[in-house]
Amino acid sequence: MVMHVIETNPSDERGTLLAFVEAQRGGLRRAVLGLTDAQAAKRTTDSELTLGGLLKHVAEAEQIWVRMAQGREPDVKRDQSTWGESFRLIGDETVAGALEFWERVAAETETFVRSVGSLEDTFPLPDAPWFPPGARVSMRWMLLHLVEEIGRHAGHADILRESLDGRTAFELVDEAAKA
Repeated sequence: MVMHVIETNPSDERGTLLAFVEAQRGGLRRAVLGLTDAQAAKRTTDSELTLGGLLKHVAEAEQIWVRMAQGREPDVKRDQSTWGESFRLIGDETVAGALEFWERVAAETETFVRSVGSLEDTFPLPDAPWFPPGARVSMRWMLLHLVEEIGRHAGHADILRESLDGRTAFELVDEAAKA
């Protein structure tokens, strides 16, 4: 399992927020431990969500937020016609590939957050019906949003994994530690 190591300083707000983002990433990563690509692509509830799709979606979403804060375009652009593809591994996409992509995104997130002048620095939100017109948010807001976004989907992943094979993140971590 690929794991980005965040260099933290407990008294440093940036390091603390980055550590919380990484902790949420870990929850989702643990949910795919030991799965084949076919298992990760399997629907286990009435929802369309799959473990592989959640992994891909969260990695893409993190990059979208960081690139928005940087004023840059993400590697993958989504619109209404392709949004559903962000929730599925398609073509030759794999869990390993999604994890590798997320590792690069995590490194970019940390480098960027450590480089900004202040967590109070802001950037504009895109024009969307769910954002107020002309709204701006801070880097701190973005990091807290990433904790929320990744954590929400890590919870979904826990349910999907238990529905798949009855295993929980705690069991998977314990088994990985013993291996």
